[in-house]
Formats: sequence, C-alpha cells, structure tokens
Amino acid sequence: MRRLFRLVILLALIVAIAPARSGAQGLEYVQANYTKYEYKIPMRDGTRLFTAVYVPKRPAARPPILLTRTPYAVGPYGVDRYKDNLGPSPIFGKSEYIFAYQDVRGRWMSEGVFMNMRPYIENKAGKNDFDETSDAFDTIDWLVKNVPGNNGKVGMWGISYPGFYTAAGMIDAHPALKAASPQAPVTDWFVGDDWHHNGAFFTPHAFNFLAVFGRPRPEPTNKFDFRFDPGTPDGYRFFLRLGSLAEVDAKYFKGDVAFWTEIMKHGTYDDFWKARNLRPHIKRIKPAVMTVGGWFDAENLFGALETFRNVEASARPESVNILVMGPWSHGGWSGGDGSSLGAVPFKVRTGEYFREQIEFPFFERFLKGDSEVEFPKAIVFETGTNRFRDFDRWPPAEARPTSLYLRSGGKLALEPPAEDRRAFDEYVSDPAKPVPYLETTTFRMAGDYMIADQRFAGRRPDVLVYESEILDEDFTIVGPIKVDLHVQTSGTDSDWIVKLIDVYPDDFPDPDPNPAGIHLAGYQQMVRGDVMRGKFYKGLDKPEALPSNSPVRMRFTMQDVDHSFRRGHRMMIQVQSSWFPLVDRNPQKFVDIYAAKVADFEKATQRVYRDADRASRIEVLKLDAR
Repeated sequence: MRRLFRLVILLALIVAIAPARSGAQGLEYVQANYTKYEYKIPMRDGTRLFTAVYVPKRPAARPPILLTRTPYAVGPYGVDRYKDNLGPSPIFGKSEYIFAYQDVRGRWMSEGVFMNMRPYIENKAGKNDFDETSDAFDTIDWLVKNVPGNNGKVGMWGISYPGFYTAAGMIDAHPALKAASPQAPVTDWFVGDDWHHNGAFFTPHAFNFLAVFGRPRPEPTNKFDFRFDPGTPDGYRFFLRLGSLAEVDAKYFKGDVAFWTEIMKHGTYDDFWKARNLRPHIKRIKPAVMTVGGWFDAENLFGALETFRNVEASARPESVNILVMGPWSHGGWSGGDGSSLGAVPFKVRTGEYFREQIEFPFFERFLKGDSEVEFPKAIVFETGTNRFRDFDRWPPAEARPTSLYLRSGGKLALEPPAEDRRAFDEYVSDPAKPVPYLETTTFRMAGDYMIADQRFAGRRPDVLVYESEILDEDFTIVGPIKVDLHVQTSGTDSDWIVKLIDVYPDDFPDPDPNPAGIHLAGYQQMVRGDVMRGKFYKGLDKPEALPSNSPVRMRFTMQDVDHSFRRGHRMMIQVQSSWFPLVDRNPQKFVDIYAAKVADFEKATQRVYRDADRASRIEVLKLDAR
C-alpha cells in the first residue's frame, strides 16, 4: 500500500499535468502568524550564541521546535524584522512549528571564535571542552526549557555547512532531539567534500568560497559586505594566469584569509584534516535520521552518502536511518520543481515530490506523531528511466559486480582483453594547456558540471575515449563505481580523471517545449566522474613519487549512482590527466603542489594499459530490470 501511495503521488507530479502545489509563505503571512524573539543562548563555557526564534501566535496544539545552526547569518536581525519564509520549505511555515535559527560560535551575531569544521571532542572533561555537538546539545536544552508552549521535541535540519552542524548535533544527542535531516552535509574536506577529491584540490570552489567566507570577523556583527571581483568571467583564463597556488595569497588574499593559509600548509591527509573528519564519530545515533543528497551535487555528494553509511554501520534494529537521493545539484531539492538539470530533462517534479511527500511527512511523524507513512531504507531517483525507487538497503543486495574493460580501438566491453603484454594507449599531458572541465568555464565552479555534455573533451588528443556497442537492453547500475587502472607516467606525479558517460542516440529528441534551443542528439551526459591524485596511490596520508616510466596500479572509488543506460544508448569512459580549472594543475613532478613554482610544471607522457596482465577497468554494480 505504501509503494502504491508513493506511485500515485509521483504520477500526480508529472510535469505535463501537475501545477506547483506550494508557494512561498511571504512576509505578510509570517508576520501575521508568528511572533519573533531574539535570544543569546549561553553555552557551557559562557559563550552566548545569537538565536532567532519564531513562535506561532495561535497554535492548535503544543508545537515542536525545528532548529537550524548556520555560519551564514540568521538575519534579518531585529525583533521587528522577519524572514519571509520559515522552515525547510513553505509547507512547514503553514503548519505549526517553532522555528529556531542560530548563528554558530564566532559567526555573525554570536560570541566566541569561529573554527572551520571544529573537531569533535570524544571525551569532554569540563565546561571548556566544547564542540559543535555540545553547542547543539546546550542550545536544545535551553530551547525546550525556555521557549513557552513547545511539546518537548526538537528536529534539526540544514544544507551543506548547516548540514554538518546537523550531523554533529545528532552525535551524543540531547534526549529532546527526535529527528535530524543532514542534507548535503560536509563530512571530510580532504577525501571527498568541497575542497578535495582524493587529495586533488578543487580550486575555483575553494577560492571563491574562502575569498568571502574566510575573511575575519573579530566581533559580533550583523553586516558583512565584502565582495571579490576577479576582473574576468573566464575562469579558465583567470586560474591559468595564477601561475601556481603558491602565488594566490600574495596576489589576492594578502594574509587576510586564515583558512586558505592553513590549507596551503596541509597538502596531505594529516592530523589537521583527520581531526576535521566527522565520519568516525557518526555512530550510535539515537534520533531518526533522514540524509538527503543530490546525484549531481558538485559540493557534498560524498558527505551525504558517507553520513548515511556511518549511521547505518552502528544502527540498532529500532533505528530509523533513511537515505534520499535525487537528480539534484547542491541543495536543488530545497527550491524549484526539480524537473531538469542543465540540458537534461527528468519529466518529473522531483523537488516538489521530495518536499511534500518525503521531507514534510518525516518531521510530522517524528516530531508530532501525525503521519503514518512508513519509510523505506532508501528512496532514490534512477536517472535514465527517471523514476523514484524504494530499496530496503543501499546499495541493493541483488546488484552484482560487473566490470567494464578498456579495449583496443577505443572499445568498451564486458569481456577482459586478451592482448599480449604491454598493450596500451597513451597521450601527452601538458599543464600549460590543461583539459577544461566544461566547454566554456566561468569563474565559479559550475553547479551542474556533473551532468554536462562531454563531447568537447573527447575531441582532444590528451583524452582517451572508450565506447561500447549500442545497447540492446537497459543496463542499470547502482551504488559506488570502482576504478582500477594500470597506468604509467614519464613524470613522478600525475592526476588520473575517469568519467563514465551515457551517450545518447543520434536521433534522440530535443526537449518539448524547448525554449533554450537544447539539442540532445548524440549528447554525452556525464554520469559520474572523479579524480585521483597519483602521489596518493598508496594512501592519502602517504604521498609517494610515482616510478617514472614504470606501470603502477591506480585504484579509487567514485561516488554512488543510480542510472539506467537505456536501450539504444552507448556507454563511454574517458580518461585524462587534467580537469581545469575544477582541479588545480598537477605539476606532474613529485613536489608539494601548494608550494610548487611555475618552473616545476612539465609535460608528461601518460599510458593506460589494457592487456591480459594489466586489464584496466571500472567495476559497477549491475541491477537487473524489475
């Protein structure tokens, strides 16, 4: 019955027939129905955190509290100045909740000193042992005791950095915290979230964020008007002209961005980064958890999947741990209808479906007891077939490992190669002319690059392309993708970028209607792509020079997917050694890249082996049709 109900709702949200069901509350509505209060809530060490609380004026019953902790400001500030929307979506503000918004320690109007990804303290010895877990605990304790009329139950939610604070808050949770929804949460800034993927530095994202966010705030303030002007919209040109990362501070930050300076000191997975890894502490979680992520989230896809996995690893039989994944970019589920991304249409209002039929019922059930909806373990959107699917575990148990092998003549096949030893393909990687990650790059990291057309890249001589025959039936893959390459470089370090691509048929129809004039015939949609920094092939905390002109095995895991390559499509793999400016340029020489000089950058000849002894491949989990 539950799945039938979910199917009926989904069909009702088909773009062609369904109007939007929920609009913004609006400032007039919020002012008429809520009273705003501002508090400075004391933490155990005496530091006071600024918190804005919106209380329903005429609740029919005692409402629960929904708490968001953020470094991005809870304004507008002043008890007479109101937000024009409350809650994770407009549905919540039109229901009965108490909404609490808090500036985290050291940000905006809160006292104290801010620390990026403040490390968790395992065994707190006294009032001066505080972290984001204890700050959440102290905040919840104060709210349930001091905000009149609440029902004693609290929920937490947040997207991105606020998702991190939500995940931290459900560790050693206050007994009143009954439900938590970390959405695209930051978990580990060196392994896979935001700034680094497998040790490779995501330059435009880190640069743009810290150029503004990283500026000092010496005392509480409700104003912050710093802006950064790069002087050009051309990201490829701007970052190439930087020369090297070692020159960024002197050219642009002038010692004023402390965390950038820290990053440049920690080019390996050392104690600095390990202390900021929240994943080992996400265990024995008591509140109900619903982790949300987007398959095309350029920032924190890793964090969403890892949060779910770590909650699940120590879950008890009675634990509620739900994963929701949709076809969204970063935070794309929180607004808009979610019916497309970039050039790719999904034909379903995925954002509305999530907000109305998943997110809202989750908090209603665990904070009010009003909903009888039972949730599966995983609710995931399958791209290609464009449908939500329910699973009782993730990845599904019935999926079986299947390898896609790189073969001679640019072929991609299920059968391993039989060529004699030392069969390979090669290309020259030149840091002076790196492969762009998009055909046209902007100064900021493009939010939809993970689904973008890859035809431009395959035309370059420094990109290897392997393509399957036309599929005679759907080929559906779920879960993580394991990369296993046998490679060689003439240098002593190199990046290895692997992209799995869905090649549309040459007669694929354009969207209808099509106001943007998009052409999808022959479109090469990236399904998943990621990078491995070569010097970390033995471990992210063990950088080691690659043996020049000698084969090594390069293995890493790309993040999960749920994608169906449809009958009539082809599968493609591209391999390259630069992805610019998304990823900083590797000098292709074993050095501390953050301190590298322009003279350290050099060309390298790269080989990818594809013979019987060194069969390069990716391993996917294939799910039979059902």
